[in-house]
Amino acid sequence: MQPIVTVTMNPSIDLSTAVDKVMPIHKLRCASALRDPGGGGINAARVIARLGGDVTAFYPVGGVTGQLLHKLVEEEGVRGLTYEVAHETRQSFTVDETGTGQQYRFVLPGPSFSDAEWQEALRLVADLPVASGYLVLSGSLPPGVPDGFYAEAAKRTAGRLKPVVDTSGAALRLALTHGVFLAKPNLRELRELTGQALEDDASRVAACRAVIAAGHAELLAVSLGEDGALLVGADAALRAVSPPVVASSAVGAGDSFVGALMWALAAGKPLDEAFRWAVAAGSAAVITPGTELCHKGDVERLYHQVVVQPL
Repeated sequence: MQPIVTVTMNPSIDLSTAVDKVMPIHKLRCASALRDPGGGGINAARVIARLGGDVTAFYPVGGVTGQLLHKLVEEEGVRGLTYEVAHETRQSFTVDETGTGQQYRFVLPGPSFSDAEWQEALRLVADLPVASGYLVLSGSLPPGVPDGFYAEAAKRTAGRLKPVVDTSGAALRLALTHGVFLAKPNLRELRELTGQALEDDASRVAACRAVIAAGHAELLAVSLGEDGALLVGADAALRAVSPPVVASSAVGAGDSFVGALMWALAAGKPLDEAFRWAVAAGSAAVITPGTELCHKGDVERLYHQVVVQPL
């Protein structure tokens, strides 16, 4: 099992609750809140740990909420590697409206970083005591952190850690310009990257192959929501159909996908098997409430229901 390090520059404490109906002005009496550590890389690390992988989560902490975040991460069985920043770690909120089945997600921007703080983060990532393995760069970047942060992190760990990026916008484009082992855009992000409509699998695979041929990535995993996912390399293209599930919460499905995919690849599993585990984990996350992410038993059960076909 190769080691995995996740980097989360904009972590959060994720609160989730439920109410019969969301209304303005009125006080809304909510159900007891669930509280989980969050942020892209932290969520991926939680899944890797649940599946038995060797994972360390790197993230900044600030104030009382930062200390609570670190406690919650370690309670998940994840090794947390932290550093202090001046401002409070953010919180995010998910509210399930039980009367309609709708879900409302309120995402705060996160604390603003000084130049010294994000530069220190880069130094710490470059000095990670890991000789080989995977570096998962996941989630949004907080205010003050430049769009090229993930690209620079990949550059400074080149030759030791294979970079995996799961972000969007300029941060994704710049990371791809540097070159990564794997990127996980969703379909909207792939359309933005390529400027194409990408209405069918053939055009989507061709777009991924163009990104790969340009040297921007070795693998692209494209999430298609309820329609499953694609995994494309220079010599292989796989299409997965997600098993039918009753959705409870969409929170963390993509992070669960990434976590399971990296766990499987780090364990040396073949590409098609790793892809199957990833889709199973994403589906398993959808059936759990709030911000719980996927459960190992659900992932193992759904694994056998995922259909993977070559294209």
